[in-house]
Amino acid sequence: MRTLCGGRWSGSGLTDMSRVAIVAALEREVHPLIKGWSVREQQQGGREFRFFENDEVVLVCGGIGEQAARRAAEAMIAVYAPAVIYSAGFSGALDPRLKVGDLVQPRVVVNAGDGSSVNLEVGTGTLVSFGSVASPAQKAKLRESYGAQAVDMEAAAVARAAEARGVEFAVLKVISDEFDFDFPSMERFVDPAGQFSEARFALYAALRPWLWARVARLARNSRHASQVLCDSLGKIALNPVASVRDTGEAVNGR
Repeated sequence: MRTLCGGRWSGSGLTDMSRVAIVAALEREVHPLIKGWSVREQQQGGREFRFFENDEVVLVCGGIGEQAARRAAEAMIAVYAPAVIYSAGFSGALDPRLKVGDLVQPRVVVNAGDGSSVNLEVGTGTLVSFGSVASPAQKAKLRESYGAQAVDMEAAAVARAAEARGVEFAVLKVISDEFDFDFPSMERFVDPAGQFSEARFALYAALRPWLWARVARLARNSRHASQVLCDSLGKIALNPVASVRDTGEAVNGR
């Protein structure tokens, strides 16, 4: 397992009373981490959110995409006033050398929608947030346009929410699909709230036998990526008072 880089927004190390917040997209990405955590359901901004709490660490799964991530991050900040907020979850490889299970902590996060970017104080490499699941052809274009090593859909939105409220921002992503992995568009299975319909996807795949091998590969990749991500987030949960500058070492157990 390789770690690409490590980063943070700004500010000082966390204090004993600080709270670490994590925004993910889907519960299946972080299930190994949050099983056994307490759950707090609360309305914020007219929407219902499920916050998973473990001492000074709190996590919310906001859904897929920019708008869902921004809403979840804003709700998290409003309810918990965290010292640092992480965008955590799955990402796709733009660098062919990156493999499923590799951790990504970028120095730069770029929003492909408007070209804006966030520069973090430490780390190397670039993560680009794109509006849909990228095909291999789109991955090649994103790599050429932004010099990025990985792509996701939510980090730039969480960064924008953090910047607007003056909250420290960090990223921890894991590669779940490699550069050459090709799969039909998944947007049709995502509702307006950013939730993925596994039942609709299962029916779609069941009727298309030529997809079965890729579905099986996707499932294996997702399980492995989830475990690696949760192992790393678990180290942060065990030591939430560490500064974000130390996160790159913490996730590697150094």
